[in-house]
Amino acid sequence: MPHTVVTVVSDGANAFEFSVACEVFGLDRSELGVEWYDFRLASPGGAVRIQSGAHLRTEFDLSAIDDAATVIVSSAPVDGPCDPVLLDHLVRAHARGVRLVSFCSGAFALAEAGLLDGRRATTHWRYTETFRRRFPRVSLDPNVLFVDDGDVLTSAGTAAAVDLSLYVVRKDHGAEAARGVARRMVVPPFRDGGQAQYIDPPHEPRVDADGLAQMLDELQEELHLEVSVADMARRAAMSERTFARRFKEETGTTPHRWLLGQRVQRAQQLLETTELDVDLVAYRSGFGTAANLRQHFRRSLATTPSNYRRTFRGTGHTVGRHQLAST
Repeated sequence: MPHTVVTVVSDGANAFEFSVACEVFGLDRSELGVEWYDFRLASPGGAVRIQSGAHLRTEFDLSAIDDAATVIVSSAPVDGPCDPVLLDHLVRAHARGVRLVSFCSGAFALAEAGLLDGRRATTHWRYTETFRRRFPRVSLDPNVLFVDDGDVLTSAGTAAAVDLSLYVVRKDHGAEAARGVARRMVVPPFRDGGQAQYIDPPHEPRVDADGLAQMLDELQEELHLEVSVADMARRAAMSERTFARRFKEETGTTPHRWLLGQRVQRAQQLLETTELDVDLVAYRSGFGTAANLRQHFRRSLATTPSNYRRTFRGTGHTVGRHQLAST
């Protein structure tokens, strides 16, 4: 029997995300030489209203979950309760050993069903605060593209549904099958990095207009220079202990982390907007050497300077400094 994949579409669903499931799991892939999936699109009552004002009728209703080997929840309400019938189906499916997958906000349904308690998961980075407030027992990692926690897999926003879907194909049918699907879709079979590359930087914290504020402004113009915390404290006319305390109160982070974040952002800006080689980017952003730049870039953004430049060169996209845990 072919592996049955049921994708659930709810009211307000994002058409792109459930369409990813249709593209990856629902099209005939017989040319790949493997037995493909039995794909079914299901919705509550067999009809839903999706984003952009369209209406979608599906061949199957939620009872299709009872025959599934994999269930994909393509979206779910972020601020309100999920359909209790869907939650009941998900709980029973999990108890039977069904593999559960969520795209983007779909993680909210799995969490509301209690299926992510004590487990690692992800969702769109925009929903981080809401998710953590509603589901504090879930170990949320908002920076990765997807999380494989065994029988439950969750992806980040929108295009990360492609990454997770190809990963599932690779697990089920091997790397060559996943590459074949990626070629048909004209997408990379694997993307470096995570959501951290795509997150806009937070607004700079407000700092009192005193010596500390002036020093921060000056440091942003002098990132290529070697600066220690002791140097920063002297420039702010404070003891190191007082400086560290005031700095944390005003900025919400430590002097070292602030300086590192500024340097990563400067390197990103130079990679996006100039043709400077990596050595010069490393020097101008204060990392000194290309090796040091690569190390901090990998740690902060889970990608390399070269891959970052290929992704964002000329896009005018500014991204933020968020720590990324490996998948």
